[in-house]
Amino acid sequence: MTEHAHTPAHTRHHPEPGTAAGEEFWDGRYGENHRIWSGEANAMLVHEVSALAPGRALDLGCGEGADAVWLARRGWTVTGTDISGVALGRAAEHAAEAGVTDHVSFARHDLTESFPQGEFDLVSACFLHNYGDFPRDAVLRTAAAAVAPGGTLLVVGHAGWAPWQEDREEARFPTPEEVLAQLEPVTAGWEVLRAEETERIQNQPDGTPGTRTDNVVRVRRPA
Repeated sequence: MTEHAHTPAHTRHHPEPGTAAGEEFWDGRYGENHRIWSGEANAMLVHEVSALAPGRALDLGCGEGADAVWLARRGWTVTGTDISGVALGRAAEHAAEAGVTDHVSFARHDLTESFPQGEFDLVSACFLHNYGDFPRDAVLRTAAAAVAPGGTLLVVGHAGWAPWQEDREEARFPTPEEVLAQLEPVTAGWEVLRAEETERIQNQPDGTPGTRTDNVVRVRRPA
């Protein structure tokens, strides 16, 4: 359910979380094309995580599995979650093609209702947005609680709609400072490694390069 760097975000209506319609919507969305994302790991994940020692990783909203596969190739033991069974099937195929099935597993979760068990050295939430009534702040606090001592939480999101997006649905784009405030009940005393806006290149619908701004928050739990 995440967006990867080289594919424009869609702007269609999203269903309310916590209902069967959510799974049906995303299964239908992924069923529209053989692949809806680029197949490449999110650039910000690559930038922020490359220097970390591999451990256990949790990829929230893993979509077709590009981030999870990238992590697994670098020695991480990865759990990827998504609401869409169609997406998870493609993620499993991607992992098999990459030869990393021993290092990555995928499970369906509607994060408003269930969450993977255990602690993780890295929890990644890339482009997990506040569409409709999706309680992103509560989900991110649950994600922070799953970070192991000494581990990292990475949250990446858009700072707003891309200039070329005209059919804009209702969505909220918290600033890095707002994300930190939302996490505060869980992350008080954690080290803030990065909390800022960053620009990147993303192809527009006509294939020409465009620029958009994202927010990145990276915090580390004390060991």
